[in-house]
Amino acid sequence: MRYKFRIMQKLRTSISNGIKMKAYTIQKKPFVVPTDDGKLIEEHFGHATDGNSEISIAHMIAPPGWSEPFQTPEFDEYTYIIKGKKQFIIEGETLVLEAGQSIKISKNKRVQYSNPFTEPCEYIAVCKPAFSIDAVHREV
Repeated sequence: MRYKFRIMQKLRTSISNGIKMKAYTIQKKPFVVPTDDGKLIEEHFGHATDGNSEISIAHMIAPPGWSEPFQTPEFDEYTYIIKGKKQFIIEGETLVLEAGQSIKISKNKRVQYSNPFTEPCEYIAVCKPAFSIDAVHREV
């Protein structure tokens, strides 16, 4: 607790002395989310990385044959496909996106993400507000 207090004191002193804080943050070490399904998840900004609850940005690689359970998240999710293909089932409609395509899925919609294809799918996912395991509501 004292450590946090000292940091806040230094921050206040820096601000009052006219020293400006940087207007940007470079993420060099994203949080790698542990998974047991072969999927790589590197959270660059969000709850796990920097405590940001407003937005999360993650780089992901879904291996061939990967899928998640259906879910009904409390956040909007934007996906941009870098390589490969990714399948989405949204409110019963099946869509396939390929490299260079993107999609926004509105919050509170039932969705399933998968890669039933033979090549890995690399993509960027942005959630607003930030992804949270408590707000994703995966079906068991």
